Amino acid sequence: MKILVFGKTGQVATELARQADATSLGRDQADLNDPAACAAIIAAADVDVVINAAAYTSVDRAEEDEANAAVVNGAAPGAMAQAAAAKNVPFLHISTDYVFDGQGTNPWQPSDQTDPLGAYGRTKLLGEQAVQAAGGVHAILRTSWVISAHGNNFVKTMLRLGKTRDSLNVVADQIGGPTPAADIAASLLAMAAQLTSGQGRSGIYHFAGQPETSWSEFARTIFSEAGLSVTVNDIPASDYPTPAKRPANSRMDCSTLEQYFGIKRPDWRGGLHHILKDLGEI
Repeated sequence: MKILVFGKTGQVATELARQADATSLGRDQADLNDPAACAAIIAAADVDVVINAAAYTSVDRAEEDEANAAVVNGAAPGAMAQAAAAKNVPFLHISTDYVFDGQGTNPWQPSDQTDPLGAYGRTKLLGEQAVQAAGGVHAILRTSWVISAHGNNFVKTMLRLGKTRDSLNVVADQIGGPTPAADIAASLLAMAAQLTSGQGRSGIYHFAGQPETSWSEFARTIFSEAGLSVTVNDIPASDYPTPAKRPANSRMDCSTLEQYFGIKRPDWRGGLHHILKDLGEI
């Protein structure tokens, strides 16, 4: 299976490169600010499947840079999906729980009404809609709370702060499932293999780690696993204001992914152990 990946240094792109013999394109080779150029790369490529693991991911900066984020997260995936459809090759795309408003306590299903709280979610929703409109074989994988030993994420932030402080205030009223990037990559590759062989089903799917937890409980688990003695104080999100509002409820119903692709939710605690080993923390 000849795989073309947009993205090279991000969390999921790094894990894809670890797990598969794929052609990975960084921003110097594929500028997502130029959707037509990205489409041309696909049109010229000898490839069986395309995976888009690149995105504008700065949630707060997107509030003041929505036009640029809309190109990277919306127009570029749409152009890629059209080019893939023209070649009759499957296109896989990563999206986010931020397309929902985070209300309630029920896990979000792929068919639920979207209502993004901010610019990042709005631009990712544009991408979803553009990929679907392209009309080719596709899979959109919404995920949440991505963690790995690479890039910037909550685990690495907590480890950095935990080594210099004995007490931290962490938000306790946002609930979701931390998702190891390694598991996202493995799921994308399994989905790609099935879609290229005519199995699976085009559509939107959810993939998040289990069990659900709060940021504060997640922090406690990180410190415990890493052997750091840090007191975590629960605070409401209102005590930690950010330019972009985060969803309070990021619970994800992942049952259709198992139904159509046989992929089960990972236990993020096992993934966290591997990440801490990768980082040399345990």
